[in-house]
Amino acid sequence: MDALKKELGLLLLLLLGASIIGIMTGQLALLLFVTATSMLIWQLVQISRFERWISNGGAGKYPKAKGIWEDIYYHVYQIKKSEKKRKKKLGKIIDQFRKSTDALPDAAVVLGKDDEIEWANTAAKNVLGLQSSDRGQRIPNLIRYPVFVRYLNIGNFNETIIMPSPTHSHITLLVRIVSYGAGLRLLIAQDVTQLRKIEQMRKDFVANVSHELRTPLTVLKGYLETLQELEQPLSPLMSHSIQQMQEQSERMQYLVDDLLLLSNLETQPKRILCVDIPTLLDKICKENEKLNNSAGRIELTLETKAHIKGDEHELRSAFSNLLGNALKYSPPRSWVKVCWRQTNQNLILEITDEGEGISDAEIPRITERFYRVDVKRAHKVAGTGLGLAIVKHVLLRHDAHLVVSSELHKGSTFSCVFPLEKKC
Repeated sequence: MDALKKELGLLLLLLLGASIIGIMTGQLALLLFVTATSMLIWQLVQISRFERWISNGGAGKYPKAKGIWEDIYYHVYQIKKSEKKRKKKLGKIIDQFRKSTDALPDAAVVLGKDDEIEWANTAAKNVLGLQSSDRGQRIPNLIRYPVFVRYLNIGNFNETIIMPSPTHSHITLLVRIVSYGAGLRLLIAQDVTQLRKIEQMRKDFVANVSHELRTPLTVLKGYLETLQELEQPLSPLMSHSIQQMQEQSERMQYLVDDLLLLSNLETQPKRILCVDIPTLLDKICKENEKLNNSAGRIELTLETKAHIKGDEHELRSAFSNLLGNALKYSPPRSWVKVCWRQTNQNLILEITDEGEGISDAEIPRITERFYRVDVKRAHKVAGTGLGLAIVKHVLLRHDAHLVVSSELHKGSTFSCVFPLEKKC
């Protein structure tokens, strides 16, 4: 601001001097014109000097100047100097980022908006087979696994995929993509070979132990039934003990059966048939009314007659678990509503009860194995804690998912949501 005042003061002083001389000589208009033209030419010369300096990147010391132009040169020079420092600092940060990502055990690849490779770390070169010369190439042209190409094309990056390494077939990779910036995405490929082996060992262990327990359980239940059928009366203590053993052996049998079912869901290939859902639901409702002494409690509504592609045995197990839970965890005379309906995008089975409800904090955990909601009840509810885990696995095998909405002391709604593509 001070420089501008000085510049304006100098201009006024020159014009005043030219005016005095012009009046004295009788050439006022000519002298004012010459003075204004000279000032304009001088400013154009300064602009030209500034343009030449700035077009060269403002390198080196700025040219000498006077007045406001000296301030302009000085401020631009300081801005350039500050920008140079920021660039240097940013370069160091980028350098550190690249070194740190190079040290990561997981493969990291930066992808552009057209899936072209912008940058890849050392691990990506090892497990994905990428080279420095691949920069600018589209990654689907280099990694051609159908599951990976489909993952990129669909663009649903909330999910992850499992695929073998293109360079080492014995390595299993968990691949996820994270979007960031303007059209950029970060691909992360994690080596989960050991985790997959441990998971397979767990599945094999559960399957083998569950299978081996069936025989001793059958023998134990047989002897307990024989003891109960003895003609001579048993003492109250013996009778109570046998009853307790029988109840626990039955509980163990249910647990073994559920574990075997879960094991089969994890290991057996899918069976795809056209399942008549309305007929299946009608059977399940009638069976549960008899088994749970719940005559008249179940209200079945069939808004659609749609069938779906899937495994009837698995779907029966999932739907029975949901309906059985709704009956067990709600008052004896309350309604349980079962509705099969269709929307523009989904086929939905809804099972609604008027039970004790589930808190929001516990809803994400209820499909975990052996997890039981901690609620104080007058009567203990029998169960293995595997029912909803079975439901979750069955739905996953049918490309569906479970949605739970609940309000404490008012009831819950469990919805099995199937994509419309499953309709047959």
